[in-house]
Amino acid sequence: MELDIDIEAPWPEAADWATLAERAVAAALEVAPELANPRLSASVLFTSDAEVQALNRQWRGKDKPTNVLSFPMLERGELLDLPGEGPPELLGDISLACETCAREAADKGAALESHAAHLVVHGMLHLAGLDHELSAEDAAAMEALEIKALALLGIADPYDDAE
Repeated sequence: MELDIDIEAPWPEAADWATLAERAVAAALEVAPELANPRLSASVLFTSDAEVQALNRQWRGKDKPTNVLSFPMLERGELLDLPGEGPPELLGDISLACETCAREAADKGAALESHAAHLVVHGMLHLAGLDHELSAEDAAAMEALEIKALALLGIADPYDDAE
């Protein structure tokens, strides 16, 4: 999958966010093979709470920041039916909010890098048409895929000991 990755302030410069995103996307492709179509591309934006809040307000009618937003360009059926040959197709866009991600990571006692990787995987699964908000079964299935992808990255189950 071709990735367009942008990193904006206030994401700390000490981490290699582009490599983290590439690794997290590769792990998502391992657990959701429908994403491995060579025609697909996606973008990952590491940005601020203010930018994610503006996107959330504009596209979802929610005037608040959130940890990750996913903007799929293909319906799940379209993705599943997409042949491997043909012109490039944009799968969608993912945006991560630094301050919210950092706060959540601190609350969980997790490294920001691990939490960001989890959210990139989570966002990619949303781009694949999976949705944890549809039902408890859908949430459990999506969580299981996230746990498998994160294990491939050496990241512990983020839902273990969840409240």
